[in-house]
Amino acid sequence: MRSLISTLLAGVLLLASGAALAHGCPGLMRAIDAKLEEMPMLSAEDAARVAELRAEGEARHNAGDHDESMRLLSEAKKILGI
Repeated sequence: MRSLISTLLAGVLLLASGAALAHGCPGLMRAIDAKLEEMPMLSAEDAARVAELRAEGEARHNAGDHDESMRLLSEAKKILGI
């Protein structure tokens, strides 16, 4: 009985962590957008890369690929220094 409860609890936590990550994408997008509004000093190449990563991150989020979305958006944040 105890192992069944442990297994069920692990399953619930796994599902909850996936949902939490799925909701992290919009927060990263907002952070990127806020930083871009500040007009950071970026090279043309970096600015284009951030715009590309931001757009692709949103597209992946909308497609349900949250792991890839988080990876892309995190890369954009790194370029922006946030």
